[in-house]
Amino acid sequence: MVVPSNEINPIRNEKIREVEVPVIDLSGKRSKVAKLIVKACEEYGFFKVINHGVPHHIIKNMEDESFEFFDKPLVEKEQVGSNNPFGYGCKNIGLGGDTGELEYLLLQANQTSIHHTSEFSCAVSNYVEGVKELTCEILELIAKGLEVPHSSFSQMVRSLDSDSLLRLNHYPPVSDTSHTFPRGSNSTSIGFGEHSDPQILTVLRSNGVAGLQISLGNDVWVPVSPNPLAFCVNVGDVLQAMTNGRFVSVRHRAMANTSLNESRLSMVFFGAPPPEAIITCPPELLKENEPLYKVFTWAEYKSHTYAHRLAVTRLDHFNIA
Repeated sequence: MVVPSNEINPIRNEKIREVEVPVIDLSGKRSKVAKLIVKACEEYGFFKVINHGVPHHIIKNMEDESFEFFDKPLVEKEQVGSNNPFGYGCKNIGLGGDTGELEYLLLQANQTSIHHTSEFSCAVSNYVEGVKELTCEILELIAKGLEVPHSSFSQMVRSLDSDSLLRLNHYPPVSDTSHTFPRGSNSTSIGFGEHSDPQILTVLRSNGVAGLQISLGNDVWVPVSPNPLAFCVNVGDVLQAMTNGRFVSVRHRAMANTSLNESRLSMVFFGAPPPEAIITCPPELLKENEPLYKVFTWAEYKSHTYAHRLAVTRLDHFNIA
């Protein structure tokens, strides 16, 4: 349910506003779709796409396998992260002390790192293949709309060395006692705190339960209504830098699921460059503007990102003074 625009959220007295975010049909004329995407990236840093080409059965299978994983006993889930830097986690987000009302599974999304040894890993592989292709298609449409070489952005995600990730976020209702990790009882609890995504582009699919909010700045938040036919797409920090600030790396958050008796599941693909990739703005976008950001590698930015809390505007560190 969308909160009326004049209602104040008790968290820091933030305003919640009803705004229709752009919904873009990817089956339309390519030149028109490219312009619509560029406009959405400039105004919101966020949009939804329909007729995206990812088969429904692949999405459904990934969702079913994800719920089956999160229904496992805690000791079994924790074993997933025992032999690698990724894997299962709950409550604690990152290394900076951020916490939230969720549990999650973080996986490398480079196909060479996915081993097809179970129904779950096969579901991950098929889903990653589908959303990676969608991500690259959107990036190529962005390049077309900006009139830069079509591979300027997408080749980084297509690379075999891409540092892309798949994150499965599970937000159980806080009244649900069947899960064995602690929860708060505040109806305004944060599931995943305010942040921007450091990568190039994020493609997110949820199971139809509300919770995602994007920021319009000035403490104004917009609830994003679930759409069973759509993927949500948002600009990441790297894409903001690569467009010289023309696009907005949208700040967003997920609210804890306290008023519904349903679990919320988000399946989030983070399209990222290879670690050694040089992040710079194409010259076509600098004809009339001075560069706003220093040249850096993805490895440098990633290291800087994970050394700070979620809410920090991390791209500011790379501003040209």
